[in-house]
Amino acid sequence: MKRVTPISVVVIFFLLSVKLLFAEVKLPAILSSNMVLQRNATVTLWGWSDAREKITITASWLDKSVKIQEDSSGHWSTKVKTTNSKDAQTIEIKSYHSDFTLTNVLFGEVWLCSGQSNMQMPIIGFGDQPVYGSVNAIAKSGNPNLRLFTVGRVGTRSPIDDIEKFTAWEQSSPENVKDFSAIAYFFGKQLQEILNVPVGIIHSSWAGSSVEPWISKEVLSGYQEINIEKVNLQSANHVQTALFNAMINPLIPYTIRGVLWYQGESNRNQSEEYKKLFPAMVKDRRTRWGIGDFPFYYVQIAPYLYGGNDAFHEVSNSSFILEAQLQCLDLIPNSGMVVTMDIGDEYSIHPPKKKEVAERLLYNALNKTYGINAIDCLGPEYISHEVKEDGILLKFDNAENGLCAYDGVKGFEIAGEDKIFYPAEAHIKFRAEVVLVKSNKVSKPVAVRYAWRNYITGTLFDTSMLPASSFRTDDWDFATRAEK
Repeated sequence: MKRVTPISVVVIFFLLSVKLLFAEVKLPAILSSNMVLQRNATVTLWGWSDAREKITITASWLDKSVKIQEDSSGHWSTKVKTTNSKDAQTIEIKSYHSDFTLTNVLFGEVWLCSGQSNMQMPIIGFGDQPVYGSVNAIAKSGNPNLRLFTVGRVGTRSPIDDIEKFTAWEQSSPENVKDFSAIAYFFGKQLQEILNVPVGIIHSSWAGSSVEPWISKEVLSGYQEINIEKVNLQSANHVQTALFNAMINPLIPYTIRGVLWYQGESNRNQSEEYKKLFPAMVKDRRTRWGIGDFPFYYVQIAPYLYGGNDAFHEVSNSSFILEAQLQCLDLIPNSGMVVTMDIGDEYSIHPPKKKEVAERLLYNALNKTYGINAIDCLGPEYISHEVKEDGILLKFDNAENGLCAYDGVKGFEIAGEDKIFYPAEAHIKFRAEVVLVKSNKVSKPVAVRYAWRNYITGTLFDTSMLPASSFRTDDWDFATRAEK
């Protein structure tokens, strides 16, 4: 008989231990105790274990247990229906080698918030850049019905299945809110209070990121050549597809109600490309989630001085990217855009009025997603113009109760066929439905531009005090501004 040596016993024990280790059921980071599952929806539970492992899921709200078996790859998933219950739920997961329970699970409204630094900016602010009302917000942040999840800033060269760095689901409290996205928090807090249901906010942002890192390779390769094999991932916020791979893909298929997006500063010199890439990214996200055209509400970047205020060409004038973002409303179904012309900061790319931005995102959600039509969410939008004698008459949509300017209408410029723009007088006319623009320097006007500068404070609103975006009536590739 062959003798079994002590070394052989150790090896056998080690192999059995490894077998048992990998046989244990594993869940993705996003599925844990304290999470919020989208209410009254079909949600996916998924994970990994040994191939062909038999798993039983027992949920407190289900009449029967769900029995599933992993496929040959070691991946399992199942769909279950949630309810409108506000009670805390439990989910027990059992297999031959595993037995654990997720506790304090709520049903509610789940929103994914993503973008670059203005979305990432925490309630405590960045260095010497504050968020207005931060101390009061932190002091009042205790709320067991508001849950927060943060995806850590990681980039990878190919899509990964689970999040590498994260802060797990937590109940809102002063200790964890202070470092959480200000816009995401303010949105979630007010949504929870107004709807009186639990709310879950997933935050996944990286300061300075351009849109390309947030797009999958399959989609981005249709617009750009992709070669990131030797790129340094410490700067993954500028690496094509890297943030989608590590910070978005692992979240799919966690059921969400919608997405909030604040990004564009890093693409401000690529307005025409952005107008293609941004809608393509949204379409791809919706396809991958497979839950229809969920709401996608985004923020138009705020006025900021950048390199100066005199240039009229794209590489120096952020008005072109604002225009592209405005035009994306027609390219992205079930979308909405927040205008920030009145709440920018001349010397800070991170304006401190984050609560105001969050409220305008909230108005979009309440009106368009939750059907509260009495809540206005759209500011005036230029739709057409008419040359009238020595001026130009501008017409607007989304101003049902009229236009207003509490300190006079400013920021308009007018040009003739020579394409030289002069400062113009502007007045709200005809029962506050139109704006008349003219200048004694331009006898035969052809075109008007409003707020067409890197930094300016918007002056044109509707009676809900929602601002109009910057806009132009021309499509000239080249124009100049009259010398002062």
